[in-house]
Parts: sequence; structure tokens; C-alpha cells
Amino acid sequence: MQKRKVMAYSESKKILFGLMAGAAGITLGLIWYRKTQKCSKATYLPTFLNSEGSFDLVNFPHETHNEQGTMMLLQGRQLQVLEKMNGLMETVEELKREVKFLKEAIPKLEELVRDELQGRTDSRRSSPLHRGTKKRKTETGQVVSDTNSSEEAESEGGYITAHTDTEGESEEEKGWISSSTSPLEPEEKIELFNLLQNADRLHCGSDNEKMESFKLLLENEEKYRNHTGFLWRLARAYGDMFAITTEAEEKKNYASKGKLVSENAVNLDPSSAESHQWFAMMCGYMSQFESVQNKIRNGYLFKEHLDKAIELKPQDPLLYYLTGRWCYEVAQLSWIEKKVAAALFGTPPTSTIHEALQNFLKAEEIQPGYSKHNYVYLAKCYKDLGQRTNALKFCETASSILSVTKEDKEADEDLETLLPSLRL
Repeated sequence: MQKRKVMAYSESKKILFGLMAGAAGITLGLIWYRKTQKCSKATYLPTFLNSEGSFDLVNFPHETHNEQGTMMLLQGRQLQVLEKMNGLMETVEELKREVKFLKEAIPKLEELVRDELQGRTDSRRSSPLHRGTKKRKTETGQVVSDTNSSEEAESEGGYITAHTDTEGESEEEKGWISSSTSPLEPEEKIELFNLLQNADRLHCGSDNEKMESFKLLLENEEKYRNHTGFLWRLARAYGDMFAITTEAEEKKNYASKGKLVSENAVNLDPSSAESHQWFAMMCGYMSQFESVQNKIRNGYLFKEHLDKAIELKPQDPLLYYLTGRWCYEVAQLSWIEKKVAAALFGTPPTSTIHEALQNFLKAEEIQPGYSKHNYVYLAKCYKDLGQRTNALKFCETASSILSVTKEDKEADEDLETLLPSLRL
């Protein structure tokens, strides 16, 4: 970025000297003109202030031939030259300020890195997420939830998810056996079973139904806060509310609380794929509102818990889609972002467009036609890899899918931007 600014500064100097030389040439030309042809005909092109306060030359069909017109023409052009010179000087001053800012910021990086590394050491000592957790034995008070599920969540800032149905899997594969630190009476088991079943049904419905599900789970949080199956569903409901609301502060609040709930679910039962999945997604949501270093930290947590979820639930296309999104975003990181990550964490996150492509293809392999947005990202990957034919093919496939969800409509917007560049 500094190199581009230096180049821009050099170019500005060239333009500035060129304009000054041009103005001098105009003046010399006028002197010669007046000496050789005292009665010469001049074109009268008056100048007028435009809406922005700068001068524009206006051509008229009827020309007035006199020396006064030539002088006004010259004055107008000189004002234009001066205006451009002033703009160039302002650009140079702005570049100077930015260079000064960078020079002041660089010495502070060492202190920032030291503080961050110290913070990481302290958090590792105290955070239960980074302690070795023994696998909990299954309590007699386990709860099996309903027999059908749909995972759908949308993120506007970083990790946009797709939706998938996992019908036909065993209850254990679905992660619906809820670990608990407090055994339940038979009647309580039935009550929790019905609650979770109802929450899943509402989650698959409209925005109003998702809001109803969120309210229902909140009302029972105190009672079932030690049950993993309840906690990850509550985190999912926070994700629904994050997607529904449009207020930035509300989004941040939902993401923050959802992250805490999902972290508790992971601590309660590290073998729950859904808990890892929703903790990862909440880290993705929170990245919109964090500082650069916290965004990078959340990115590491996102990938770490997504990998764990895939290990526990390897046949869920949603997880591969999310991993593909992470790989794609990391592959697009700027040089300065990678340097900051390396300074704060030792090793910056690394990935490639090819790795992103493999994850999107894996999601499609597990469930063909899985997601419209998955097709869009397949097209993006092929475009970045220079495979225009494959990119067009997946764009056309995505375009043929009827848009139903909010995420589908976002995919349509991406297609509108992507298609013209492929058809050139």
C-alpha cells in the first residue's frame, strides 16, 4: 500500500510540473500571438462556476473575435490549472499524513504484540476451552430430541451459512443425545423432549416462528442450562435472531450472548458436534464487531471448532460449506492482515482457493443441489482459478434454482455481480 502511495505521489509531481509547463507555454504563446497579429481573431469562451464551485469552459456557437475574449479564455484556463494544482497539493498532504501515521504506528506494534501474547498465555491458563476435558460418561438422564432437523443460519458479516436436512441419520449421529450434569425425572425428560421438538419445528419456519422459538427457549434457560441439547439450540436461536434483526447493536448483543451459550455447551459436552458448530458460527458473527486482533482470534476459533464438528459429524454438507467459506476468505486476506496475524499469533491463517473449492465440492457431493450459495461460491472459485467454463456452468445452475430464503436472494445479488465479468 505504501508503494502505491509513493507511486501516486511521484505521478502527482509529474502532473504538477506538466501543468506548470503548460501554463508557461500558454503565456509565451500569447505574447508571440499579440506581437505578430495585433488584430487577430480570438475565440471567446467565457467561464462559469459549476455546481461544485470549479470553473468550466462553455462553448457557444457564435464566437466573438476580440483580444478581450482571448484574455478571458486565458484567465479561465489559468484558474483551472490553479484548481488542479491545489487538488494535487491536498493529495500530497494527505499522503504525508498517512505516511506519518504509519511511522508512528509501527513502533507501537511490538508493545501490542507483547500485550496480546501475554493475554493469550493468561487466557490459556484460565479458559476452560483450552483445558483437557475428560470425556463425560453418559448420564442416565439423557434426552433424545425429535426425528427431523434443519440447520439454517445466515451471517451478514463473515460466514454465511446454508441450510441442510439430516433426516435418516441415527439419533446419535445427529448429536441429539443431550449430556447433562443434572439427571432428570421421567416427567422432566418428556417435558424437555417436547420442548426441543417444538423448538426445532419453529426454527424451520418463518421469522415470526423463529422469534417464538427463541422466546420459548429463553423462558426455560434457567431450568435446562445444564443440558447440551438445550444449550446448542438456544445458541442456534441467538443465531436466528442475529439474522432477523437489522440493528447493529442488537446483532452484536445476540452474537455475544450466543457465543457464551455455545461455549458452555462445548464445555458441557465436547463430543457434541452441534455445540462446536454453533460456537464456530458465533465466533464468525462476532468478528463483525471486533478489533483486528480479535477478528483474527475469532477466525482461528471458527476453524478449530469447525474442524472438530466435521470430525464428529463428517457427513454434514453445512460444515464443508462453512469451511469452504473460511478458506475462501483467508485466501483473500491482504498482505497487512497476514502480517498482523503472524505478529499476534506466530503463524498466520493460511488457505488457498483450491482448498475452498474442494470443500464446496464436498458439500455438493454429500448432498447434490444442497445450496444455491454453494453453487455461487463454486463459480467464484473456478473464476479465480481461471476456469471460466466451469464458473459459467455453476452460475447457470445457481440461476436455475428458485430463490426462497433470504440467503437465496443474497446469492442472486452475488450472481448479478459475478455473471457480467464472466461474459466479457
